Amino acid sequence: MAVRPLTDLEQRIGHTFENTQLIQTALTHSSAAAGYNYERLEFLGDRVLGLVIAELLYGRFPKEAEGDLAKRLAALVQGTFLAKIAVELELGAYLNLSEAEKQAGGAENENILADVFESMIGALYLDAGFGKCQDLIHALWADRLDVMKEPPLHPKTQVQEWAQARGLGLPGYAIVDQTGPDHAPIFEIELRLEGFDPVRAQGRSRGLAEKEAARAFMKQRQDEFSA
Repeated sequence: MAVRPLTDLEQRIGHTFENTQLIQTALTHSSAAAGYNYERLEFLGDRVLGLVIAELLYGRFPKEAEGDLAKRLAALVQGTFLAKIAVELELGAYLNLSEAEKQAGGAENENILADVFESMIGALYLDAGFGKCQDLIHALWADRLDVMKEPPLHPKTQVQEWAQARGLGLPGYAIVDQTGPDHAPIFEIELRLEGFDPVRAQGRSRGLAEKEAARAFMKQRQDEFSA
């Protein structure tokens, strides 16, 4: 798969980079360049994104308590959510991946897409400042803030309540693998509930991986959870 010209992406996000190395780095996976990749920009973009969304929620829901705002924020910046936006922007078509990672489907990998979206925000912040990031994030999230009528329950809470309602034991979460560099590890978590097959998921922290494992468990039984 050929990498698309960066000018196409710049048109999509409404910004032409003065420092093109920033956006090139933001779109380079560690498999393609160990010392020259998006990981540091992802770290920065994650913080910028969180601040902008927190500010949006603070203004949009003036009567909600901190706990409810935190639930909304977590839902709106989770990896699966960011990956969907990355797909809408077709970020996978601009990624610089090793040949092995391409063959493994890296351009469609949710974790990679979420990471590269955040790294793009980090690059945009360094090249154009906070206001430009606000403009883009406001545009991308404009119709998404009110999708949730009520603050969502954390997936782990939903699974726990589901299990308790059926007289089952509490779900357990165990680390079964950890990969990646020390500064950017990927955790693989296994959700265990007596009477059910274990469910595994990955995340950039133990908490995120547990959350994704709970979400995967719910997805397997979506009819029961949506009832």
